[in-house]
Amino acid sequence: MAFWLAKTEPDECSIDDFARAPQTPIRWDGVRNFQARNYLGQMSVGDLVFIYHSSCREIGIAGIARVSTAAYPDPSQFDPSSPYHDPKSREDKPRWQAVDLIFQQRFAELLPLDSIKSLNGLDGLPLMQRGNRLSVMPVSPEQWRILLHASS
Repeated sequence: MAFWLAKTEPDECSIDDFARAPQTPIRWDGVRNFQARNYLGQMSVGDLVFIYHSSCREIGIAGIARVSTAAYPDPSQFDPSSPYHDPKSREDKPRWQAVDLIFQQRFAELLPLDSIKSLNGLDGLPLMQRGNRLSVMPVSPEQWRILLHASS
């Protein structure tokens, strides 16, 4: 099993959206960064994902989802009415990936970014790198343990 962190704007998709329908997979789509896309392609069914709220008043890790499908071509890339449409992407050669995630756990309290920055052992976490804009990133088992412990 691998561990991940996925950033989302909570007005678009939040941990509350997952919790409202805990057995219903939510498509994680619209990723338009090649490195983040590559990470989506590495996800396997059963992997755990921290859901990180960004671009909002309270920034931080809100809970956990589980990968419920392996990566598949992101349908939004082919939809001209979608804000994630990519006219360069072709059905026979898709450029972008999506995965489905399912609710696992909502934290009692958000683990704020300021608290995350104060934790020891997270130096290699891409989230800690200045200017990092990746919406999907790997989390090592040790980093996962540190963040999970800090959330309780």
